[in-house]
Amino acid sequence: MSDSLIARLTLDDLRELLQRAGYRVEAATDPVAAIPYLRSATSGLGFDIRPGSRLAGEGEAQFADVAFVCVLQIVGELPADLINGWNVARRFARLQRGGSFVALCMDVSVVGGVTEAYLRAQIEIWDRLIQDLVVYLREGLREQAVATESPAPASVA
Repeated sequence: MSDSLIARLTLDDLRELLQRAGYRVEAATDPVAAIPYLRSATSGLGFDIRPGSRLAGEGEAQFADVAFVCVLQIVGELPADLINGWNVARRFARLQRGGSFVALCMDVSVVGGVTEAYLRAQIEIWDRLIQDLVVYLREGLREQAVATESPAPASVA
């Protein structure tokens, strides 16, 4: 990729960009949907880069957007107001709960054309959000435990 406008992404393009940013990246395939995606990690937390809207074209699959997704397992109770508080206070990524898991998701679109510097900035924002999330959840759960004097607060696994 260069400084020209990028209006289509491939998983290979994203892998190269992430590697230039210092991330280890591996290709994977969803075992249920048989859809390829990328896996990486930051600060010891794994995350996926999932392709979004597929564009017509020849050769490798091209996409107009991708989703960065980090799934964490929660042991114990996680109050809805803690999740809602994250979503109210943060603009770029949303936090969702499903069963004993929470997922942090951030969409990145190249519709209309973006530069490589823009994509690099999105990766930096993602990295920061993951780091902030762990601190946010630990502090929020600690505050909840103190407020309710609960002997066994939830934890992020």
